[in-house]
Amino acid sequence: MAQLFAVHPDNPQVRLLRQAARLIDHGAVAAVPTDSCYALACHLDDKAAVDRVRRIRRVDERHNLTLLCRDLTEIATYARVDNTQYRLLKQATPGPYTFILEATREVPRRLSHPSRKTIGIRVPDNKVVLALLDVLGQALISTTLILPGDEIPLSDPYDIRARLQHDIDLIVDGGPSGIEPTTVIDLTGKEAVVVRQGRGSLAAVGLD
Repeated sequence: MAQLFAVHPDNPQVRLLRQAARLIDHGAVAAVPTDSCYALACHLDDKAAVDRVRRIRRVDERHNLTLLCRDLTEIATYARVDNTQYRLLKQATPGPYTFILEATREVPRRLSHPSRKTIGIRVPDNKVVLALLDVLGQALISTTLILPGDEIPLSDPYDIRARLQHDIDLIVDGGPSGIEPTTVIDLTGKEAVVVRQGRGSLAAVGLD
């Protein structure tokens, strides 16, 4: 059964986050809160865990997974960012936006899009997951926690546990979340392209 770590949404207990981080370091698949909705997440270097995430979501390697990063500096480790892209990222992060960018060699090839060599990148505006990333000391690979056949993401930690208690290893309970996924913006071309309109406002980043 999946373990549930109930943490304070504004002052998450480091002791609990360290326990969660140890499990993730040893191959666990976790449900974690973000500023949009809950996400499935795991260690980016753990192929078996990533494969489990894909099986739960029933998506293949052409589905862009997303790296949850702590800040803009960490984004630059995993994605190639030019000055124009950087200005947009700085304006939009942290926040409910996912940006599709060209992956660097720090991203395992099996995680990037097989033909485009791209990766989703975001910095969530959520104290719990940012604190978890800080404890881990690196990004997490993730995807929106919306199950096959569902129309909206799971938003309540206890519902997540009831439905996925035998499929995932832990739930970082930061309280109920929203049900609207991130706005996805592709920055790999000459102009920004909105792939999905979600919680993030286009007007706020000058793309309306």
